[in-house]
Amino acid sequence: MTTQAIPAGANQSNILKSIGAVLAGFVAVAALSLGTDEIFHLLKVYPPWGQPMPSPAANALALAYRMVYSVLGGYVTARLAPRNPVKHAVILGSIGLVISILGVIATLPMHLGPAWYPIGLAVTALPCSWLGGILYSKQIGQ
Repeated sequence: MTTQAIPAGANQSNILKSIGAVLAGFVAVAALSLGTDEIFHLLKVYPPWGQPMPSPAANALALAYRMVYSVLGGYVTARLAPRNPVKHAVILGSIGLVISILGVIATLPMHLGPAWYPIGLAVTALPCSWLGGILYSKQIGQ
């Protein structure tokens, strides 16, 4: 059995592409989420920035589109990954999970809205991103 030599710099290039893929998925989720938030604030569906949002319906709306955007972020990450697209999407979801857990810890004592909302973000971060990776993998037949 022969082994192929890996060209110099190929591994570094793949690492940079992997980081870029995860970063692109993260930016997509953040930009879409914050952009949609801003639209709902301007339309007065949400209260002004910095004020509590006690409405369960408004929080459910925010969780719903964040879940959709998390799937899309996982898809973007998988699409841009140099290899192992689902693994990259799971890495993105894991980062989202950690950030969401920190959000739960930081915001629960502040009583900004229903406790289930930040918990819902944490619970859905990884599976939604994973689903985006799976959708991309199914699309390309992997």
